[in-house]
Amino acid sequence: MTLKRRDFIQLSTVVAGTTLLTGIQSCQSNEKGMQKELGPDQLEPMTSGIQPITKAERASRIEKAQRLLNDQQMEALILDAGTSLTYFTGISWWPSERPMVAIIPSQGDVRYVCPGFEEARLRELITQGNDVYPWQEDESPYKQIALVLKDAGIKGGKVGVEERVRFFIVDGIRKESPHLDFVSADHVTGACRLIKSAAEIALMQVANDITTNAMKIGMQALAVGMSPADFSAIVSSAHQTFGAEHDFADVNFGEATAFPHGSAKPQRLKQGDIVLMDCGCRVSGYSSDISRTIVFGQEPTKRQLEIWSLEKEAQAAGFAAANLMAACEDVDAAARAIITNAGFGPGYKLPGLPHRTGHGIGMDGHEWGNMVKGNRQPLEPGMCFSIEPNISIPGEFGVRLEDCVYMTDTGPKWFSRPSKSIGEPFPGAPA
Repeated sequence: MTLKRRDFIQLSTVVAGTTLLTGIQSCQSNEKGMQKELGPDQLEPMTSGIQPITKAERASRIEKAQRLLNDQQMEALILDAGTSLTYFTGISWWPSERPMVAIIPSQGDVRYVCPGFEEARLRELITQGNDVYPWQEDESPYKQIALVLKDAGIKGGKVGVEERVRFFIVDGIRKESPHLDFVSADHVTGACRLIKSAAEIALMQVANDITTNAMKIGMQALAVGMSPADFSAIVSSAHQTFGAEHDFADVNFGEATAFPHGSAKPQRLKQGDIVLMDCGCRVSGYSSDISRTIVFGQEPTKRQLEIWSLEKEAQAAGFAAANLMAACEDVDAAARAIITNAGFGPGYKLPGLPHRTGHGIGMDGHEWGNMVKGNRQPLEPGMCFSIEPNISIPGEFGVRLEDCVYMTDTGPKWFSRPSKSIGEPFPGAPA
């Protein structure tokens, strides 16, 4: 089956050549497998009943971090505003020029340093620990951080710094505490966030389900003359209507699909174009990431079908290689071998597969656990990552099929079921 214009549900009004979303409609499958139309008033949020991460789970994360700190002989972990701060404490804080940091000592409760005028707001958000060390506008935040470390009984040794702590903060702390050795805490924060709990995986599953449905809506709205921005607006609206936080919705047409992350040149959709879509959202802070490639408006050419089929075979090979305790690089090697054996590459050269086969995913769309040559990290239950062996052929087109998996005690499971064919990008519920 080929996705043809007559199969698309009309979701938008074209005004002066620009597609504007006036109402979102959903497609579902009837018993004959054909798509049916639903009105905007029938589209409901998909996030009812979800269970956000609990205070108890965050406490267990802090306990794990403290075990790892002790194992690696670190005295404390410093967190700046960002994902890891939210992961451990539940606090989402904008990273302004005024430092607000959390310090997790190897023993004891979390402590916080923040601008004095923000103390009351911070205390409203705190669920882990209680001690706040405020600093006034004419005072040094770094002296307060040094005081936290001193009050925690840290007189010397190593202090771990999360990877996204900004340099000016580290530099300021170092000047106030020259007796301490500030080191990377990747082996603490990465080790914690790499392995997802059942609660995290459940939230990611909802995010993937929402993006699947939002992408269906975007595909059904494709029309001659549409721009990438038009598509993005439709998927963004769908994500939000389904109850998620929109993250991204990128699309490229024709030759621009050969650029893995798109082209800066203006694009308008034409009949027969390869269409490469890459979309994601967040549900309670957890991400989805799905890519699909189709041909718009007519039957695919022999060349388009050939490359699409090669991509599908490579993705399947990557999944088959994702065995428990196999190395992350084995997933990349298996997928890449399919593509290079077909005459592309070699290695990461173009035309072929120019980037890693997959990336870790969780609260951030890209995080630890990359499927790339040289990464000997063994695959363990709870790890989540994408399998997306993109094929790029400069001057022609590109094809990417991206679905994420989570590792279980029996091997990998798909968050979103892979495309069945070039004309059936979403064959059904996850297996």
